[in-house]
Amino acid sequence: MSGDQYRRIFGFEADFSDDLRCIPMAVRRKLDLAGVKLKLAHWHGLSEAERRELLAWPDSADDLNGLRSWLLARSADLPQGPARSIDPLRSAAWLPGEAIPDVLLESCRQLGVSLGAEHWSRLDELERFALVKLCHPGHEQRNLPRALKEFGLIS
Repeated sequence: MSGDQYRRIFGFEADFSDDLRCIPMAVRRKLDLAGVKLKLAHWHGLSEAERRELLAWPDSADDLNGLRSWLLARSADLPQGPARSIDPLRSAAWLPGEAIPDVLLESCRQLGVSLGAEHWSRLDELERFALVKLCHPGHEQRNLPRALKEFGLIS
């Protein structure tokens, strides 16, 4: 799915969006779809202009193949070593038509939030991706409630 909505930065990411010091969800989604494991150290090795270019990178299948090639080649010159190639996602719990992932349901339950299928179906692909990513270990758990509020799922 292409479009400007998949290049946006969420409000809960505002703390680091000015200088793109963290990888925005929109870029993380593209990396997963392109099949590239880019560490934060790699991200910091890119110029701010390159980071902004990745955020704006189109996400058609051909564009994602180009992103993969460019990132693997570009990261080969970084002191951190090259980014790692992974299998591109072809199926994921956050894609439209899929059921609400258990990890998200459990995280919502712990927050005292009931997330139903009608709520899940209203979200776009990037919003779904963000919610699922925010439930995984290693992400700041404080951002899940922020995202749920931003997406209109809690008040």
